[in-house]
Amino acid sequence: KQRYQRRVRGSLREGYIWAEDKEHCEEYGRMLQADPTKVSARAKKRGLPQLGTLGAGNHYAEIQVVDEIYNKQAARRMGIDEVGQVCVMIHCGSRGLGHQVATDALTEMERAMRRDNIVVNDRQLACARINSEEGQNYLKAMAAAANYAWVNRSSMTFLCRQAFAKLFHSTPDDLDMHMIYDVSHNIAKIEQHMVEGRQKTLMLHRKGATRAFPPNHPLIPVDYQLTGQPVLIGGTMGTCSYVLTGTDKGMQRTFGTTCHGAGRAYSRAKSRRNLDYLTVLENLKQKGISIRVASPKLVMEEAPESYKNVTDVVDTCHGAGISDKCIKLRPIAVIKG
Repeated sequence: KQRYQRRVRGSLREGYIWAEDKEHCEEYGRMLQADPTKVSARAKKRGLPQLGTLGAGNHYAEIQVVDEIYNKQAARRMGIDEVGQVCVMIHCGSRGLGHQVATDALTEMERAMRRDNIVVNDRQLACARINSEEGQNYLKAMAAAANYAWVNRSSMTFLCRQAFAKLFHSTPDDLDMHMIYDVSHNIAKIEQHMVEGRQKTLMLHRKGATRAFPPNHPLIPVDYQLTGQPVLIGGTMGTCSYVLTGTDKGMQRTFGTTCHGAGRAYSRAKSRRNLDYLTVLENLKQKGISIRVASPKLVMEEAPESYKNVTDVVDTCHGAGISDKCIKLRPIAVIKG
């Protein structure tokens, strides 16, 4: 129950995170409306043994090297001082618990749609009125799943720091393993935004999208008040990833939102049919990228060819002014769950 309600406080007390980690999390690592009683027993059962794990799909942990710095001042605020600096990027979420929360909600919302005469084209778009019992139940369960995700990522951050410290016979602090930011990419939240010149309260759902708040926004850490919120954009295991920053223009045009990643070019099934496991591994080896993967099929599904060009996507966001390029990173080691 504590994992769903008090993410950072509990992890901090137990020594799994540093005090500054809490400040460098979206929502400071805790959604207050979380209610674990709205999370089903099956969801909790699925989530319990998965705490501290990556999961499959496009989730990963990568050791990366800074390849380019576009904004030296912003990068310095994040602790990035030079090209060649080593970083670790972790991409994961609420695992089976979050999946089950969504599955349970679909069943409830389908009943609510029939009752309220709501019609959609696809079952996956099932919905309910925000202030209905079903809507409120989902938001409380989703917030609990988000808190679980923050605990999950903080657990892996702890393990990562310990692994580096052991390998280099040092300490995480001496290795300067500070967390830049922890940002969500599939979450619905109530936020205040300007609409037609007036401030309004909105329910904003970022699905496959990332929050990107601008400089001087009250909900971002003091460390980033002058630069804007860091935005982590994962690429593919054979190309590159980016760190962007939020902008005022993005706040005005997209409610403080930008892309999450490249997006798929091929479906998982098409990737398995068209790509060869050994060829993908050889291509990664030639680029100097080591990989550890739980299942061979994941190599094809997550191959660079399966995704759009992340640089094109990031350049589009940068050109549109909804987020600014700050750092480019290239992978040298990839772990897939």
